Amino acid sequence: MRHKIAHRKLNRTSEHRKALFKNMLNSLIKYEQITTTLPKAKELKPKIDKVITLGKKNDLHAKKNLFSKLQSKESVNKLSKILSQRYEKRSGGYCRVMRAGYRHGDNAPMAVIELVDRDIKAKLVDVKKKTEDKSINKDLESEKKEPKKTIKDKK
Repeated sequence: MRHKIAHRKLNRTSEHRKALFKNMLNSLIKYEQITTTLPKAKELKPKIDKVITLGKKNDLHAKKNLFSKLQSKESVNKLSKILSQRYEKRSGGYCRVMRAGYRHGDNAPMAVIELVDRDIKAKLVDVKKKTEDKSINKDLESEKKEPKKTIKDKK
């Protein structure tokens, strides 16, 4: 019997599981929508709801507790400034889990977990940064590939 044994272990050690969910919480706060496997998304849902509820308190003690859970100043600031105002009148249910088919490689059930009333630009801004960074890196690589002029070439 499984009395008083809650939550999935996800075939990970406790330290790995804690780190996994901390990273997923930070990603979800940053991008407001992430794609993951269905069991991970179902386990993440109560965690993000608790973190947003804690962020709505918006006092020093709550911020310290958030930082101890998230280890990211950017996430704590976004929770306390942006998300707390967005969900001020909502008393719970800050995210949703939607099934997204099956992964091609191992046929694992996939899901999209997103914040309700999310800002669509939150995900697009980072995608633009990545494409700009790639274009800058390509420009730098093309400059590196050009042969350097030697003393003989100058004469």
